Amino acid sequence: MMTPEDLTFDQRHIWHPYTSMTHPLPCYPVVSAAGCELHLADGRHLVDGMSSWWAAIHGYNHPAINQAVANQLQHMSHVMFGGITHPQAIELCRRLVAMTPSSLECVFLADSGSVAVEVAIKMALQYWQARGENRKRLLTLRHGYHGDTLGAMSVCDPHTSMHSLYRGYLPEHEFVAAPQCRFDEAWRESAIDELAAKLAICHRDLAAIILEPIVQGAGGMRFYHPRYLQRVRALCDRYGLLLIADEIATGFGRTGKLFACQHADIAPDILCLGKALTGGYLTLSATLVTRAVADTISNGEAGCFMHGPTFMANPLACAAANASLALLESGLWQHQVGTIERQLRAGLLPLKNHDRVADTRVLGAIGVVETHEPVNIAAIQHFFVEHGVWIRPFGRLIYLMPPYIISTEQLALLISALSDALDDPAHFLQ
Repeated sequence: MMTPEDLTFDQRHIWHPYTSMTHPLPCYPVVSAAGCELHLADGRHLVDGMSSWWAAIHGYNHPAINQAVANQLQHMSHVMFGGITHPQAIELCRRLVAMTPSSLECVFLADSGSVAVEVAIKMALQYWQARGENRKRLLTLRHGYHGDTLGAMSVCDPHTSMHSLYRGYLPEHEFVAAPQCRFDEAWRESAIDELAAKLAICHRDLAAIILEPIVQGAGGMRFYHPRYLQRVRALCDRYGLLLIADEIATGFGRTGKLFACQHADIAPDILCLGKALTGGYLTLSATLVTRAVADTISNGEAGCFMHGPTFMANPLACAAANASLALLESGLWQHQVGTIERQLRAGLLPLKNHDRVADTRVLGAIGVVETHEPVNIAAIQHFFVEHGVWIRPFGRLIYLMPPYIISTEQLALLISALSDALDDPAHFLQ
């Protein structure tokens, strides 16, 4: 159990994500979790609306994943992947190759989503190097977010993202406006004009286009039209560019399709996966590529891909991922996500009429309320905890990404708390 002294130590010495050490935000002590609930040290239970940053799609303490990790622990917790392989890695890569587009044949396992993006960027650069072309830049979308490591930050929005502080220190890439045609609107061909014009000018300097398909996540929770993604794929084919799809947040059913690229029926050349890959149990990511990309890199000057994380293909993480993917293979997630989507639409879309709300949008198991003013995180977080829910807003966005196993009663509690929070001006920065 945690003591007041523990929390004082935490506040004084432990740096939490996106938090000041001089003015830290309150932290709530979680001592256990089960199903869709987080259990606080004082005995209160919170319905989790975040899936632990979108990863715990099957909830917490899932017996199948628990058992898979426990079984693997009896054999080995880790072994280096250089010159060695093991059953869990082989099974996981076999599953990933089977469930992703058939053109994606080769799998590189790494530590986290951000590292998967680093791997994808390095693959794109090394691909062109192996072809004898010095292409150092990528093209991406404004309002995009791809992770916190340096390479990943370089393809986040340089002006409006949380990484704008590092502008001038990072490699400079090409940016175009985020797609302006929403997922639920009629397609407008003009939506692709800026990207097409940019590529006509600078495509010979580019190694790849990287984007989050259909849903731009931490950069604004924006949902854009599938036709835009189709047009991007066609332009990449026209100019011979690689297309990198960052599905770290959207992969494994979150948008109502197993992968968001399926909304547009396209396949990328490089696919980044993470977050829900292990069901939120252990950190692991996968970058999948076509045989052509893998062979070109492998036949280049280095003779191999120059990357190798120490904990690559960690057996415990692979075991958790295999159990998580087995649960998805049962197909139950489709009914679960469909049920969540209907309830989110009924509960959140009417909030667009609230004076504090600029927009509402729902896709799959993602529900977003965009407010006119930024939220006061400390105040609104306290309100949510007092009302028995865990919702972590950012900027002007209050959103829900619950575990797929959530009950209608639990989701109703999340929606009700979110709705009630809008009524208090203290929850917003004026």
